[in-house]
Amino acid sequence: MKSLALSARLDLAESLRSRWFLIYTLVFGGIVALLFLFGLTESRVLGFIGLSRLLVTYIQLTMAILPIFVLVTTVRSVAGDREAGVYEYLLALPVSLSGWFWGRTLGRYVAIFLPVAGAMALAVVIALVRGIDVPWGIFGYYTALLAVMCACFLGIGMLISTLARSTDMAQGAAFLVWLVLLLFLDLILLGVMIQGKLDAELAVTMALANPLQVFRTAALALFDPQLIVLGPSAFVILDLFGVAGYKAFALAYPLVLGVGAATLGYWLFKRGDLP
Repeated sequence: MKSLALSARLDLAESLRSRWFLIYTLVFGGIVALLFLFGLTESRVLGFIGLSRLLVTYIQLTMAILPIFVLVTTVRSVAGDREAGVYEYLLALPVSLSGWFWGRTLGRYVAIFLPVAGAMALAVVIALVRGIDVPWGIFGYYTALLAVMCACFLGIGMLISTLARSTDMAQGAAFLVWLVLLLFLDLILLGVMIQGKLDAELAVTMALANPLQVFRTAALALFDPQLIVLGPSAFVILDLFGVAGYKAFALAYPLVLGVGAATLGYWLFKRGDLP
């Protein structure tokens, strides 16, 4: 535990001093500030008004920015240390391999999640000051959704970082993973697969293997509980899960996927040839 705490503290300190963390924080804080500035809390869409409308827009923007930001910054963790020449020095210190690896993962998770959660908290503070009602249920679920989103892509990033032998290869692989997930994001593909006589349940299951699709649909589930905007795919999703079941699935599946990817990365890291 001491090794884990020291490694996490080291990674967090490095992240707080880096430029990417400053840009990352300014991006999410700036999104909230701009949404308030443009008066989004005054608009009404399908009955959503005030902070609810802002949170819906914020999480949609976050889904476009957060995955690639997390992947590109995380893949430098192991591969960057190896390429910078400090890998041997760090592993020569009296720390366990598990403490070092999971400490880096934990420290990076804190650095990634803090700005996102801070932006959510900023929105609540501004809303309270301006006398806007705070939908605590939506706020809590969206915060949990962002937490598992960070964990999911952090785990994938740590796996890529373990496999890659240079930062260039790691960043290229991270960008490729992001593009593949985006490619299978559009639910129009579901219509094509179903028209091709593919079983509807199988088509939706394949689509929901994509964590980006899971996040997108879960965000819509609060905005539109019947998922009308998804068309016929909504009937399959609601029949398989139900609204409450899908919300629970949207939190559990990405978390399991992220932890599983990080665990696989640690297993490969431990069994691999260390310098």
